[in-house]
Amino acid sequence: MADQVETPPERWRPSFNPWLVAVVVATAAFMEVLDTSIANVALPHIAGGLGASNDESTWVLTSYLVSNAVVLPISGWLSSLFGRKRFFIFCIIVFTISSMACGAATSLGMLILFRVLQGAGGGGLQPGAQSILADTFPPEKRGMAFAVYGITVVVAPTIGPTLGGWITDNYTWRWIFYINLPVGVLATFTAMRVVEDPPFLRRIRGANIHVDYMGILLLSLGVGALQVLLDKGQEDDWFGSRFITTLVVIAAVCLIWLVIWEWRHRDPVIDVRMFKSFNFATANLMMFTLGLIYFSSLVLMPQYLQTLMGYTATSAGLVLSASAVLVLIEMPIVGQLTTKMPAKYIVAFGWISMAVAMYYTTSHLDLLIAFRSAVWLRVVQSFALGFLFVPINLTSYVGIPAEKSNSVAGIINFMRNIGSSVGTSMVTTILARREQFHQNVLAYHTTPSDPALQNYVAGVSRQLVHSGISAADAQTHAYGLIYQQMQAQAQTLAYIDTYMVLAVGAGIMFVLTYIVRKNDPKAGGAAEAAL
Repeated sequence: MADQVETPPERWRPSFNPWLVAVVVATAAFMEVLDTSIANVALPHIAGGLGASNDESTWVLTSYLVSNAVVLPISGWLSSLFGRKRFFIFCIIVFTISSMACGAATSLGMLILFRVLQGAGGGGLQPGAQSILADTFPPEKRGMAFAVYGITVVVAPTIGPTLGGWITDNYTWRWIFYINLPVGVLATFTAMRVVEDPPFLRRIRGANIHVDYMGILLLSLGVGALQVLLDKGQEDDWFGSRFITTLVVIAAVCLIWLVIWEWRHRDPVIDVRMFKSFNFATANLMMFTLGLIYFSSLVLMPQYLQTLMGYTATSAGLVLSASAVLVLIEMPIVGQLTTKMPAKYIVAFGWISMAVAMYYTTSHLDLLIAFRSAVWLRVVQSFALGFLFVPINLTSYVGIPAEKSNSVAGIINFMRNIGSSVGTSMVTTILARREQFHQNVLAYHTTPSDPALQNYVAGVSRQLVHSGISAADAQTHAYGLIYQQMQAQAQTLAYIDTYMVLAVGAGIMFVLTYIVRKNDPKAGGAAEAAL
């Protein structure tokens, strides 16, 4: 019987150098993550080129996010059904072909259809890359592997808008899709050559797996409705819209029913029973929160600079570039650090650093901020990222069997993506609500009978008269300028309030870190007793 015992999964080694495999799969993941943000700045050009309105063109983004979000959590099940290598390569091919089709689209309807296919193909690339790295590297070096993966996931959305704007301004919006062709072809052929499925994955591939049609249906309806309502909620005034209210009901019913159904199903498309592991559940909560806090802050700074400071999309993107360089340097260092000390302590440092950074931003954000100061704020905000992304991913595997690595990667990436969608929707709503609040407060204290206001209006009116405006119109223009300044101040205060909310959220996560199980850094995924 001893001769029939298979080699333990942790002793399997790939035929090729693990770092070569890492470069190959990270390239494919980078291509996909880049496409989640590269089209953002090109929407006006897409709308003009295809004869659509700006509101209609936003479905180019929403359609991608919906199909991507549906595939992400079931990617582990699909990998088990078809084989991880086969599914990963298939996703690269689908993503590349649909990218070319997006670039060649002649109508908005065609573009949205191909974006759905592109999102579906891309949905398997992030978790596929992460699970391949988790199995290719030995457990004690898994932190370094996740550092490589983290670079792709973090840097791509940072440079995406800047790259998309540069391509659109110098060529045409179609090239933001065409550039995926050489990368996709290279990634396909190199993945065919160097990526392997471990023996334990080949053993379970397609073994006694039944298609869970009900689970797939509930997932598609629930996640699809959730993604659309998050993307369109603030635009349609949330519960003031019957459409959004209907989506909320559909999402709530389908997702609750999905959890109940999958818990009882023999071959679930999403292994929700893994959430019985307190460590796994906590790691997913933290990854969701990381997506919510960090990726929403990734939206806040460029938006502030463009709407209030008059920055172009390119100059706002340059503000983000320094933080991308920091992450490139930081991720490998943190990867090495995970081999020296338990991940929970690194995560705790990351959360407290992020809380301090967001609080620091609230006291240094104003309408006189210089370019250098904006760059510094973004660097401070990004400092904590490396100390969170790598060890949280590492912690999610603690205590989970090796054959579940595909499911772990699918769920943890899904939680991060949904967290970023929730965060973007949340900060957009907070900004709108707090701006209204501060504008009302400022207006209450700005009354026509206020002597200070009268003196200010008189001074501005005199300046306008000297500039050539008639005395009759000068006072009207003066009040208009004061109102613009009041709006700008209200918006700035709203951004400060939003950063404060993010700081509080990071502080709560810092406290939560200390109830996570401690891993043994020498053994990678092995867990010590709960603390």
